[in-house]
Amino acid sequence: MLQAPPVPIREQIGKNCSSEKIMSQHPSLRTASASAAKRNVMKRFERVELLKKRGQWKEGDRVMGLRKTKPD
Repeated sequence: MLQAPPVPIREQIGKNCSSEKIMSQHPSLRTASASAAKRNVMKRFERVELLKKRGQWKEGDRVMGLRKTKPD
């Protein structure tokens, strides 16, 4: 018994209808730019840059065990 080849879904629905639905995005998954809250934790390289600016860190100093800094 021969079967007919499958018909694409767009032809089944109709040419004017779109079978592709766009999903909404949950608010918690939005980009970081949407949440402009200031971070209260700095990465190591940010701490080193801040300490360099303040003159509290020189080239060759250890990067482990840095002193505590507060973001500006």
